[in-house]
Amino acid sequence: MSATHTGTAQLDYTEAELLATHDIAEPLIAGGVRCHGGFDETGAYVSPRTKNRWPAIEAWQAEHTATFGTDLLDVPLETWPEHYPNVPQTRLLLQRGVPEPAISTLTRIGTVEGFGALIRHSVIPDFGTIFDEDTRGTALTHLGGGLYEAHARDEAGYEDEGGHKQMWFAARDVAFESPVTEDETAVMLERMGIAAAGSGGKIDPARLRAQALANRVLPDDIDFDLEALLTRMIGLLFIEISAFHAFSWAETVLADPDLVAGEGEAGRLVSYIRADESPHVAYLKTVLTEVRDRTVVGASGRRYAGRDIVGPIWDRGLENSLGVRRNEQLDTMRREVEHAVRGRADQADLLAEFDALGSVRRAATGDWVVRAAS
Repeated sequence: MSATHTGTAQLDYTEAELLATHDIAEPLIAGGVRCHGGFDETGAYVSPRTKNRWPAIEAWQAEHTATFGTDLLDVPLETWPEHYPNVPQTRLLLQRGVPEPAISTLTRIGTVEGFGALIRHSVIPDFGTIFDEDTRGTALTHLGGGLYEAHARDEAGYEDEGGHKQMWFAARDVAFESPVTEDETAVMLERMGIAAAGSGGKIDPARLRAQALANRVLPDDIDFDLEALLTRMIGLLFIEISAFHAFSWAETVLADPDLVAGEGEAGRLVSYIRADESPHVAYLKTVLTEVRDRTVVGASGRRYAGRDIVGPIWDRGLENSLGVRRNEQLDTMRREVEHAVRGRADQADLLAEFDALGSVRRAATGDWVVRAAS
């Protein structure tokens, strides 16, 4: 237990405990693949690895509030704009026989989810030398003892059990009746800028670390591994929160039997993924709050308020998420839409109708602007 433990709830967990799953009455089979989670006796979906993970997160949050008297770090979902293309735009494309942008989006999401497996390889600094305050019995000290591993397994699957990567692909294949091959998927990802040309859809972790080193925002006095951890976690948090708009979009579109195949099965799969993501958001917020309210010790021995360490990374991450990254996503999906309608006799009219249904539009300068309310 933590030396500053103020309550009676369990605060220390083994990795096995944090990876434990509830007993289920029926497994989840998606697209012929045995996936994680399952259904209880009432038929309700039960997320994987939450038997102890949820109680642990709730206990760490309560302990932190009791010790530091602060609220959990948060950012409202409304901070992020709606998914692009939105539901009306997607419905228009599907009704006009243009499913490729929706297929591309589902493929991209599934692929990015698969990258979640990399989180288990994250470097975790020695918190005992980085913080003045005790970190025992916190989410921080459980990152390498179950939290990262649970996150990785949720996203990419584990052994013969599928995770979100497989579930997104299954949703795509059910809704659009297995529309792409592996080779086509690799080409699609390269076209969308998710993977480098000729990489076969693979990414380079060493290149990503080098980029992070070149773009530090904290003083060199601060352990780079701490900055990298915070950058990664803040980026993941913003992706997880903003992704709820994508979940809403996908659930609505994939549950409509007039638009896609599967009689709503694909939409239900997305609802299960959304439920699984909730503990990810919760533990990321908890860890970031624990850092924000502590004192960081630099290599020189200088003390830094945790909020002055988290703050600059948070601000940069939020600005990038709502600025550069949002514009890149808009550009990418716009190219996918234009690629899908290229050569059609009604191309110009279809794009004009598509744009009229959106909440953003591309100006003559090439910049994206919010459409004025009609």
